[in-house]
Amino acid sequence: MDPEHHGDHGTHPVVPLEQALHAARALVLADLVAREVAEADVVSLVEDSVAHRRWWVEQWPEGAGFLAGLVAQDVQDALLERYGRWPLCPVCGTGDPHALEVEPELGPDPHWVCHKAGVRVAAVGGLGGAVTS
Repeated sequence: MDPEHHGDHGTHPVVPLEQALHAARALVLADLVAREVAEADVVSLVEDSVAHRRWWVEQWPEGAGFLAGLVAQDVQDALLERYGRWPLCPVCGTGDPHALEVEPELGPDPHWVCHKAGVRVAAVGGLGGAVTS
């Protein structure tokens, strides 16, 4: 065993955390770009969420797998206050425009879901490939 690295186990939890945060950021940014709302101030909303969730996941490391869904919901909530509903449902061509929701709210493998149609539209990060009406 390399003596220089002895005792390092458990002292570097930062790498998976940073990877998870980076992945969540990338997925949500991909959805913002796909729906053409990735202006600089919107990107800052993503950064704010990632900073907030970094603290959250440091308190609860088991939650790292839930970051993408949480960041997506944070950004969705922030956008609602500033811009309105996002992302608008691409499935329902009629009726009032409505936003997709993230499911599960706290769990792995988050998806954008339309509750009106009862369908999964895309994984978080996958809106660019979602069918549009």
